[in-house]
This record gives sequence, C-alpha cells and structure tokens, in this order.
Amino acid sequence: MSVIELKNLTKQYGKARGIENVNLNIEQGEIFGFIGPNGAGKSTTIRTLLGLLHPTSGTATIFGKSCFEHPEVRKELGYLPSEVFYYDNMRVIDLLKYSASFYKKDCTKRIHELAEAMNLDLKKKIDDLSFGNKKKVGIVQGLLHEPKLIILDEPTGGLDPLMQQKFFELIREENKKGATVFFSSHILTEVQKMCDRVAFIKEGKIIQLEKISTLQANNYKKISLETKSSLDLGVFNLDGVSNCKMKGNTANFMYRGDINTIIKRISELELLNISIDEPDLEEIFLHYYEKES
Repeated sequence: MSVIELKNLTKQYGKARGIENVNLNIEQGEIFGFIGPNGAGKSTTIRTLLGLLHPTSGTATIFGKSCFEHPEVRKELGYLPSEVFYYDNMRVIDLLKYSASFYKKDCTKRIHELAEAMNLDLKKKIDDLSFGNKKKVGIVQGLLHEPKLIILDEPTGGLDPLMQQKFFELIREENKKGATVFFSSHILTEVQKMCDRVAFIKEGKIIQLEKISTLQANNYKKISLETKSSLDLGVFNLDGVSNCKMKGNTANFMYRGDINTIIKRISELELLNISIDEPDLEEIFLHYYEKES
C-alpha cells in the first residue's frame, strides 16, 4: 500500500521556481529519505503534500486521500517542520497537552516518556528555551499521538550529536511499531543511516531514486593523489571514474564502484600522497544532475 503518493506534483510561485512534476510512492513501513541542498524544493513538496500549499497541478495523497479534500487524514500523521514557532508565554507541558487534545486520546504517559528520552523540561516556558530545545518540543509534539505516518523536514537542526542519536533511536522505535517515515534532509549521512530508499531533488525536480543498499554498495569516493612523476591522461580511464581533473603529477576525481579496482590501479603508481574521502552532498548532486542532463 502506498502511504504517500505524488503524481506530477507541481507548485509554481509566479515566475519563481517551486517544484515540477514530482512523482513518488512511499510504501507502508518504509523509512524514506528525501534529500537535496537547501532551496531544492523539499519543504515545498512536503507543505503541498500536507495541504498547506495548493498545488499548481498534479496530485498528492496520504493513505489514498488528499489533505485538501480530507483534512481529517492529518490525524494519522505527525509532522515536524524545519522551523518551529510557538506562543512564548505557554509552558511546554501546557502546549503539549493542548496539542494532544486534538487527537481525543490520553497522551499524558507518552508525553512524559518522550520528554524523558529527549531530556526536555516540561515545566519551562517556551520563551526560555534554546532553539535546540524548541526543536525537542516539536519532536515530542509530532510523536505524542503515535502517528501512522511521520513526516520530518530537516529534523536535526539545532540538536547536539547526543540528542540527534536519541532522536534517531526514537524514530527507529516508531518504525518498528509500524509507522511509515518520510524524512527530508540535506545531510546525506543521516539519510544513509536511517532510510530504506532515497529520492534526490534538485532545483524542484527529482533527479534520482535509489535504494540505500544500492547507494552504499556503489558508494562514491573522492580521491586525491600526488605522484613522483607526471601522470598520463589515460591512467584513470576506468568505468566509475568521473569529474577527473589532472594537472602535472596531481589528480582529483570521483569514483563509484568496487574500491579494489581503483586501489589496484593506484598501486601501480609511485605515490607521494593520497586521500580517499566521502564526497560532500553537492558533489554527488552535481554528478547525478550532469548524468540526467
């Protein structure tokens, strides 16, 4: 069953770019990653899906229903926006109880469990909280009613590494209980740790859809090396090598494939220096974007 289904979803802001012909199907029980640089269209897609923005064309459904035509479907989901804003004079516990009142169920125990897990002081006023602690409030608010679908838009901003780890543990627990997770981020490593599949979006368009297992099995490496003598132009003429830049006795390139193959070729050289790193997200996007052009 498709929990989320987007068909040619388009949102235009006059002459400004929004999203164009976004097509996605997210199955029940998946943790699905939606990744792209800031401004790529991630939040626009999510807000249009939720009925917070009206699409220019195309359709978006949750559990087979449009949020515009069936707003009650939102009761089955938890949503954490990239930025959270609250009434400052409320205490955390009062805000969360108010949020829980919309679901017509007793969420008191769950609120306290989540607050303890996230080290959140329920007695504090909202305006006394740091940005990171306000994000914790948003996390508890999104999970307190044990939703069937969890939508997370850049969820870790403001959280320290320990809280990020606890947050991901919470999400995994919810997924094990049957929740589907739609997880937007611009941080590739987060998505790689959490997700089953991932869609890449750039400039409002989906440019690649992959299983994480495939992404990991054929992971990109960023290789830079320096040799004792000048390099021949054909030395890295191998499948999987891209964006190769050579100058004198230095070479910089991207490699995707069996790491043993490239290491065997490099071992034939007399090296002065070498580094093998994970490429940053922009470099991976550039490769996908050029491939799709």
